Amino acid sequence: MNHQELLQALHNRFITHMHRHPGITWDDVEERLSVSNVMNAVLIMEETGGEPDVVVLDSVLYVVDMAKESPSGRRSCCYDEPARLARKKFPPQTSAEQIAATMKAKIVDELMYQQLQAIEPLDTKTSSWLLTPPSVRKLGGGLFGDCRFDRVFIYANGADSYYADRGVRVFIQI
Repeated sequence: MNHQELLQALHNRFITHMHRHPGITWDDVEERLSVSNVMNAVLIMEETGGEPDVVVLDSVLYVVDMAKESPSGRRSCCYDEPARLARKKFPPQTSAEQIAATMKAKIVDELMYQQLQAIEPLDTKTSSWLLTPPSVRKLGGGLFGDCRFDRVFIYANGADSYYADRGVRVFIQI
């Protein structure tokens, strides 16, 4: 996908989902994208199934993964590299933190996840790793969330765990 095709895909998604960014125009988004150095990250978001779109949270504009389910090209990963490297059996190929770092993006945290879920239900069949506070990670855990029974749940699991239906959602502020 080239730059122009990506912009067209983002524009189409922007128009289709106006409820995600009330009061924002495509011209404003296009201008911000042109002056920022985020298009490579947005391209990876698109190519790995994140369906990136613009959202407004607390008067700040973000490009964030808005795919209904955890991005298909970013699943089967544990939380971070120390957890991945510590696995004695069947370590996954990568981690949520490594994916985000490679993309030059940030992992969605608990608050943003709750805000995104208030816009529309996400992860009704999958789950997504969430940015984990150091106090939880120090004890070996990692946070993840999903939406079941019309309710958002935040859980903890061993940071070294990984599942075929758990991925990572990322964002970039623009």
